[in-house]
Amino acid sequence: MTDPASAVTTESGIPVEAVYRASAADAARADELPDPGAFPFTRGNFAGGYRDRVWTFRQYSGFGTPEESNQRYRTLLAQGGTGLSVALDLPTQIGYDSDDEEVAEEVGRVGVAIDTLADFEILFDSIPLDSISTSFTINGTAAILLAMYAALADRRGIPREKLRGTIQNDILKEYVARGTWIWPPRPSVRLIADTVEFCASDCPKFNALSVAGAHFRDAGANAAQEMAFTLADGIAYVEEVVRRGRIPIDQFARVISFFFYTHNDFFEEVAKYRAGRRRWAHIVRDRFGAEDDRSAMFRFGVVCGGSTLHAQQPLNNAVRVAYQALASVLGGVQSMFTAAWDEPFALPTEETTTFALRTQQILAYETGVTRTVDPLGGSWFVESLTDAMDEKIQTIMADIEGRGGMVAAIEAGYVQSLIAEESHHQYLEMADGRRIAVGVNRFQTEEPAADVAGYELDEAGRERQLQRLAQIKRDRDGAEVEKALADLSRAAATDDVNLMPLLVRAVSIYCTVGEIVNTLKDVWGEFQEPKVI
Repeated sequence: MTDPASAVTTESGIPVEAVYRASAADAARADELPDPGAFPFTRGNFAGGYRDRVWTFRQYSGFGTPEESNQRYRTLLAQGGTGLSVALDLPTQIGYDSDDEEVAEEVGRVGVAIDTLADFEILFDSIPLDSISTSFTINGTAAILLAMYAALADRRGIPREKLRGTIQNDILKEYVARGTWIWPPRPSVRLIADTVEFCASDCPKFNALSVAGAHFRDAGANAAQEMAFTLADGIAYVEEVVRRGRIPIDQFARVISFFFYTHNDFFEEVAKYRAGRRRWAHIVRDRFGAEDDRSAMFRFGVVCGGSTLHAQQPLNNAVRVAYQALASVLGGVQSMFTAAWDEPFALPTEETTTFALRTQQILAYETGVTRTVDPLGGSWFVESLTDAMDEKIQTIMADIEGRGGMVAAIEAGYVQSLIAEESHHQYLEMADGRRIAVGVNRFQTEEPAADVAGYELDEAGRERQLQRLAQIKRDRDGAEVEKALADLSRAAATDDVNLMPLLVRAVSIYCTVGEIVNTLKDVWGEFQEPKVI
């Protein structure tokens, strides 16, 4: 009998046998393992897999001013990138304009500064919105950025139905794991539902919501928790749209996607994605009554990197990212961002970003991994691990449901406490060597610190940003701005009106991000973080 203390497990605590053989479970799981492209999509969403269409190559980028970021985007697309992933600075993420003294030191520091539609006009200059896919890592102000993207398309004469991309727009995980919240949960969820309805009707190829487990993971959640909390978030958003009764599940489910970090436990990560795809399919069909199986597809993107990257022996990060990318592909990913090896130090350079992109391109075009769909399907180990992961996910979700659902569990600080506990557990494993990080707590060397040429913020660029904002405020029609903000305020005080058309109108006449956010703060208030002990 195996000593439980010495049992081998995945990082989520799922037991792993030394050898897997055929068992009675193989026949029992047959209904859950139809061919790829068939419900519940355990083996993949599409029958042809990557033979028909390879995943989208995204590189997360954005820094300084719109002019600087535009140049980086054009370079990435010229190097073979097939989509953009826009990083926004912290003031934009939390609803401050660049001229607000409270955020003066953060303008353009961890992403690109966006104050008005004029910045979007520069950011996407010479970039064809109707032939690329654009992802925005933005949450609190996501509806405003979506309004800007739609307004920019309108201005260029591009039909909104041709727009492809994603806004992250997952505010619930911000309260738990990241902190770029603005308003309390319930009005924030209302605004997310507005964006879902808007995309379903106006921009059907644009994902209104990318439910993001990634930040749960980097805050310390394990793989099973990451997936369970993410699906619980998804349920909360779908419930809100269904409650409103304006559009049926089959009309909006396909504008919801998901977003994760892939970490280092290779086979667990593959199983996580296969189990998540199966579980979401059952939720959408069995719980919400979707009749079209396409509504039940679990479409997800990933980041390879995050907290698994280390400053010690930094070139090891390139190896970690490559294995994570392979696990993501074997799990059936739809879009991927591979982090640059120098990210623990600073914003990546053009050279290291291109190197990270090449990691994906080599995987797609040199390894043969795209030749068959779900190549690990049928593996006794992988199928057993997928089943165990699915069971663990359901157990965690049942606990959340028993506490009133995800919104109530977040308001009570319960989810935060679970992640804090797991994070502490991982810290202890690293400290005593049970969890190995090569070059960090095993196989260390005395090599000097890496000589990394990090990005230096352009102070002249920041000044240009402030000058442009001041000029916009001088030149725009002040009376029209006041009217647009007053109309938005009145509509926000009721639950009867979708705010997206009003937001599109407001950004079109150059209302700023900060003005719109403050207008809604006056109606909805601000979130107050609960104390978690």
